Amino acid sequence: MKVKFFAQIRELTGTASVEMAVPENATVEGVRQALMARGPSWQEALSVNVLCACNQTLCDGATTVSEQDEVAFFPPVTGG
Repeated sequence: MKVKFFAQIRELTGTASVEMAVPENATVEGVRQALMARGPSWQEALSVNVLCACNQTLCDGATTVSEQDEVAFFPPVTGG
């Protein structure tokens, strides 16, 4: 699966995207937890309030994902 990162998350992790294998019945939250296990910068980037999308549709952590999916993580958008 392809996982994309945007804005501050991309800056903290030092990458715009990664390819990763996911087990059957994986969830977006499982993907996030696996990425956070990569180290402190990943934990900092993904442990705060982040939004996620699967195949360009906003979703929550319980969303089931497969090898063919694209998941994206990005910070909440604020305006003023």
